[in-house]
Amino acid sequence: MSRIGNRILTISEGVEVNVDGKLVTVKGPKGELTLTVKDPIKVEVKEGQVYTTRPNELKTTKQLHGTTNSLINNMMIGVKDGYTKDLEAIGVGYRFNVAGNKVGITAGFSHPVEIEIPADLKVSQSSNTEISISGISKKSVADFAAKIRGIRPPEPYKGKGIRYKGEFVRRKVGKKAAK
Repeated sequence: MSRIGNRILTISEGVEVNVDGKLVTVKGPKGELTLTVKDPIKVEVKEGQVYTTRPNELKTTKQLHGTTNSLINNMMIGVKDGYTKDLEAIGVGYRFNVAGNKVGITAGFSHPVEIEIPADLKVSQSSNTEISISGISKKSVADFAAKIRGIRPPEPYKGKGIRYKGEFVRRKVGKKAAK
């Protein structure tokens, strides 16, 4: 049984957490995030710590308790340090091009694919084949990275495609030549 919901979250220096009914607001040096807490879960801030409590032991309530605790923790980390996902393009001619608020992706199609960068994220390009996505919301950073990776996921035979930096792609053996 998970006890993540019972974890007491300590508020870091420079981070401010406010609870107004069901709305939790977290402010920090990098920005501000809000979360609407689902009904049976209660959130309290006392003496520089955040407590989440549940009124009963139903399975769905326990699940919501742990999820709420993790979401608040992710918000506090995001407004203080931020989140970053790195992507790399592997393959001949596969590359990224960041221009303005769009990412151009050349990944073996007959045309380059362009994706608009959300307003709350920053995308920086370290080389033609590597980009870094950063922002304060863990969900929006991961969603945008998954959207880019989904254009051309790595294939198992040659390993070509767009992957997270450091991601291991399990390779398969191709066809054998007939004797």
